[in-house]
Amino acid sequence: MAFTLDEKASLLTPVQVGDTAASNRLFMAPLTRSRAQADGTPSDLAAEYYSQRAAAGIIVTEATSVSATAGGAYLNTPGIYTDLHEQKWAEIAAAVHAQGGKIFLQLWHVGRMAHPDISGGESVAPSAIAANLTTHTPSGKQPLPVPRALETAEIAGIVADFRAAARRAVDAGMDGVEIHGANGYLLHQFASDVVNQRTDTYGGSPANRARLTAEVVEAVVAEIGAGRVGLRISPGNSGGDVHEVDAVGVYEAIVNRIEPLDIAYLHVLMNPADQAFGEIRGLWSGTFVLNTGREIATDFCQLESFVDMGAISAAAVGRAYLANPDLIDRLVLGAELNEPDVSTFYAPGPAGYIDYPTLAVAVAPQTA
Repeated sequence: MAFTLDEKASLLTPVQVGDTAASNRLFMAPLTRSRAQADGTPSDLAAEYYSQRAAAGIIVTEATSVSATAGGAYLNTPGIYTDLHEQKWAEIAAAVHAQGGKIFLQLWHVGRMAHPDISGGESVAPSAIAANLTTHTPSGKQPLPVPRALETAEIAGIVADFRAAARRAVDAGMDGVEIHGANGYLLHQFASDVVNQRTDTYGGSPANRARLTAEVVEAVVAEIGAGRVGLRISPGNSGGDVHEVDAVGVYEAIVNRIEPLDIAYLHVLMNPADQAFGEIRGLWSGTFVLNTGREIATDFCQLESFVDMGAISAAAVGRAYLANPDLIDRLVLGAELNEPDVSTFYAPGPAGYIDYPTLAVAVAPQTA
């Protein structure tokens, strides 16, 4: 596939994102790659992987656990809760900055998506309702268990974990953090009017279901400043087997509470053809980043038109950056894009991770 963006295209113009000056509006979306060490320390290859893609306006890293009990959805995902984690992320941030890039660390808690054979402990959620999904464990594919409903008194500890992880991320040199409130993970589970069956102040009304996400955003802003904080949501998205009957109400409640904070951006994973998209877009007056998701082929022409119209501030794309470290150059030149190798998405090692060819490599003269 080839598509050409004029050098004066709106997607290629700079944009101020909170405290960060992004050189263009084509961001790299967070992508789980399952290459971290067993203890959550990022791979030795991660600095090269991310720095190869430093031409993105902003890189949003793979989802990263905020505590030892926050992960466990998939094998070999990273964390940001130990000194060693922080040291490795500092190397990654430095490598990206050395190439002139900007990078935000995505913070997550997987909630009921965890499996004890991966996490080493119990899974927790707003309510004791299991996700109707399986995950790959060291002993093979297994169904996810019924989680334990969090006690009200425990929730402050979850908020504190996000706050502490954000501090570590910024201390490691990250330009900011993105709070993961989407794709069926813990904050999304609390937001859902189906999965969340609580009767305390974190359940029931949209304002109550919005409470945890809002408290996390508020705590992280208090710790590192609003200009370094983004939030990702996926209204109506069934990722992680989370469903929502009302795909707007809880997000209106979230926005009403956090918009006065003036955070760096709102990152929305949504099909713009969905009926609710216009309503969600109308809620947010700040920097708005659209991600159309993996179920929809990336349409750069459409994204360009959205930026032109002012419908979005920037677009986040995943697989295109995964397979094309030099995506911006390829779009400007109208060059063919590498196709992503699905078989290596979550495989260990460099194959399908740091070995996708750039145009410079593809046209380099062969030596005898």
